[in-house]
Amino acid sequence: MPATRIVVDEREKNSGIPELLKNAGAVIDFAQLKVGDYIVSPETAVERKTVRDLISSIYDGRLFVQCSDLVKHYQKPLLVVQGNIAELTEIPEDAEDMDVKKLAERMPLAYDALATVATEFRIPIIHTPSADQTAQLLVTLVNKSLQEGKATGPLLRKIKKENPVYIQQLSVLSSVPGVGEKLAARMLEKFHTPKRALNASVAELATIPGFGLARAERVRKVLDSPNNVKQIVQRTLFEQDSEN
Repeated sequence: MPATRIVVDEREKNSGIPELLKNAGAVIDFAQLKVGDYIVSPETAVERKTVRDLISSIYDGRLFVQCSDLVKHYQKPLLVVQGNIAELTEIPEDAEDMDVKKLAERMPLAYDALATVATEFRIPIIHTPSADQTAQLLVTLVNKSLQEGKATGPLLRKIKKENPVYIQQLSVLSSVPGVGEKLAARMLEKFHTPKRALNASVAELATIPGFGLARAERVRKVLDSPNNVKQIVQRTLFEQDSEN
């Protein structure tokens, strides 16, 4: 059987997993991957998240963008969540680590996001307790692909990434309740900027394919209600403009 070869994103060097993979007999090729953290076959890329990174990626919009890229470029992508999510829900009230307490407070929405990954993006989610178990899983995935004769062809492929500003704009619009990534893309196509899209009338929103009058009214209600998502989105846009 051919060697167990895995392409690893260079940002994973400090995770300890590449060394574990080498110890398991895998051949490692480092590269600047545009999609995923590990490529185990021509059709499977794996996005690895520690529990902390999972929560952070949900709140900064990275997770759904990464999932969108995975399903766009790979037939059988996977999301690996490393660590025990339950530990974050058992933080004592007097805990001094404010970052950990903040993560624990955000856990309810984490499950909602994982449900979206599984049901909307249809990406399987596998939990591993440690880096060692993650490495074993990756080796198993490669060997399984080799045994099935599906690991033929180059592991790396040319992937043209979207404009990062466009990705941020999609993230902003898709965060509005009732607006997913597909509708967010159509909103940008019609109105050209998130600001114009968020200020669009019910009638204007309803003309977008797939939107409809009922959805447009719900979105407009969310955006126009006091202490609403529109304020949050506008603040996000302002912060992004300040960073740029």
